[in-house]
Amino acid sequence: MARARQNAILVDNAEWLLKLNYLDFLRTVGRHMSVNRMLTMDSVKLRLEREQPMSFIEFNYMILQAYDFVELKKRYNCTLQMGGSDQWGNIINGVELGRRMESFELYGLTQPLITTASGAKMGKTAQGAVWLNADMVSPYEYWQYWRNTEDADVGRFLKIFTDLPLDEIARLEALQGAEINDAKKVLATEATALLHGRDEANKAAAAAQATFEQGARSDDLPSFPVSADELAAGLRIAAAFTRAGLVASNGEAKRHIAAGALRVNDEPVKDETATLTAANLIDGAIKLSLGKKKHALLKL
Repeated sequence: MARARQNAILVDNAEWLLKLNYLDFLRTVGRHMSVNRMLTMDSVKLRLEREQPMSFIEFNYMILQAYDFVELKKRYNCTLQMGGSDQWGNIINGVELGRRMESFELYGLTQPLITTASGAKMGKTAQGAVWLNADMVSPYEYWQYWRNTEDADVGRFLKIFTDLPLDEIARLEALQGAEINDAKKVLATEATALLHGRDEANKAAAAAQATFEQGARSDDLPSFPVSADELAAGLRIAAAFTRAGLVASNGEAKRHIAAGALRVNDEPVKDETATLTAANLIDGAIKLSLGKKKHALLKL
């Protein structure tokens, strides 16, 4: 973060990294980096202890991050780098590099990573990570992300990701059995309201209720376009599920079909070669479902 009177800015480190000459970089930066010290950093040490392979470019990541810190100080008077606790070693390398190269006084601030009860890290590199941008994760999908929270995480996440009063959170986290689902719905709605607004949160909650509890189809489900020409030609079901983002590939769709997990308009898909046509349209849309929790619409 640049310590200045202007608004926060977003910069691209390609501005300085792409101009580096490798030999010059080794002479000016590499001589300040101790391999012995780098090997003690958790990001490297743990990989080596587990005998997991580490490429040369991965090993150099901390050097480049350290150099970024120095450049940010030079260009934008940035003196504080913040990050998760797993970034402590990289940040400290930047603090030390700034002192050795330029006699800069730099600082680092880290906080514990937010993990689920099962120990999984919540981050963009973790499987199933959630994005804040509605173009990446729709308000409905964002709501569903929090609705699917593990039981043991509900109380903690209510405290971290909502503005609810503590006494209300205490009441919700005390719920047992099936009632814990009511607390999850509150978590999902409140977390979604903070990011996307109360109207979008309420729409997502209503769509989920219509889809899961009433067996209906809601137009607030994530939707994707399909043309009349595609339906006239016959759109392969596997391709439709891939387009809707419910599966990563046609091959994955076929595996789910074999397992009986895909449905079109709530009817099981049994033939992996089947196609969607205009006959599948209901009020201008086709409902696609993967299991009980993932749904989307193909809209004409």
